[in-house]
This record gives sequence, structure tokens and C-alpha cells, in this order.
Amino acid sequence: MSRLLVIGASRGIGLETVKAALEAGHEVRAFARGAKRIALEHPKLEKINGDALVADDIRAGLDGVDVVVQVLGAPINPETLLTGTRLFSEATRILVDAMEANGPKRLICVTGLGAGDSRGRLGAMFSLVFTLSIARIYDDKDVQEQIVKNSKLDWTIARPGILRDGRATGLYRALTDPNDWKAEPIRRSDVALFLVEEAERGLYRGKTPLVIS
Repeated sequence: MSRLLVIGASRGIGLETVKAALEAGHEVRAFARGAKRIALEHPKLEKINGDALVADDIRAGLDGVDVVVQVLGAPINPETLLTGTRLFSEATRILVDAMEANGPKRLICVTGLGAGDSRGRLGAMFSLVFTLSIARIYDDKDVQEQIVKNSKLDWTIARPGILRDGRATGLYRALTDPNDWKAEPIRRSDVALFLVEEAERGLYRGKTPLVIS
């Protein structure tokens, strides 16, 4: 079994990944600014408070782990919708530099539907809503993806579809052919199952699968 570092572990896909990895028998280091407040206890779980934009925090989090799962989230508010963010690119630059210098080398990075070359390929209605809402935020996810792709790391970039809550079904698809990409839903808990499977098997190394139900 591996030891996973989950960055952004306090909520959403990150928290679901912590749960799924523990269920699969892995050791997990949950990294977030509020990690100590995660309402979950397990003998294989370590909670570490840290800021993804602070290099010393990231280096401390990387110590002794085998795989990093990076799940960052930016606040969706009028400011970020209008002007965008640099959270994703800045945090990923810090992480990649630290991993290239001292390891580990395996990175699974979560971006999203509409990032990179998936933008504009998912239907007119989705493209319109995307452009009118979160396009500025995703501009930085595009930079984030390029940092990962240009790195010397052993990487996978997962692009979840339209996120939903709910218990995991295990019925997810990871699609690498752009002709198959669709703006379809996926439960956060099912994205977590995919991430843990990818940490275990590495079937999508060097690829950017769209993950949908």
C-alpha cells in the first residue's frame, strides 16, 4: 500500500479522496489550512495544517509520501469571476518545484471540465455558460496544466465533469479521446474512486482523462 498526500483535503473531492484511500487501505496525509478540523479519525490518517502557497508547508507535507493528489479549489465570488485567480498556477509551481527537487515523482492533479484542450469541445450550451461564468478562473487552470505537463514528474491530470454530491456508485468513465468528451455529471465520491485507482494502477500516466459517470 502507498502513502498518499492529498492537498486540499478538507472538503469536496479532496475529502472524498481521503475517505476512499483509507477505505482502500492506504496511509493518507490530509493537507489543508483547516486539516485538523476534518471530522474523520483513522489510524492511517495524518492531518497536517498547511497552505498550498507556502513552500515550506508543501515541503513538510511531501516528506515520506509516495503519491501526491492535488485538489485545489478557488472561491467562486464576484471578484474571481471577474478578474480570475492565480491560486492554481502559483500553488502548482511551488508543488512541482518541490517534487522535482526532493520527490516524490508521482503527481495526480485535478483540474476540471473546460480546462486545457477540453475547452470549447463540449457543446454550445456548456461553452456559453462556461464563458459567462468561470472562464476567467479556468484561464489559470490552463496555466496549471501546462506547468504539470512541462514538469519532469510522472503525472496524470484528471478533469472531472459537472460535479454532484452523493454516495459513490463506482460507475465512472475516464475518457481520453476528445471525440468522446461530453459535459456530463460525476459525483465527487466517484471522482475520488478514480483518483485512488489511478494512484494504485497508473493507467493514465501522461494523459488528461475527462472523468464522468
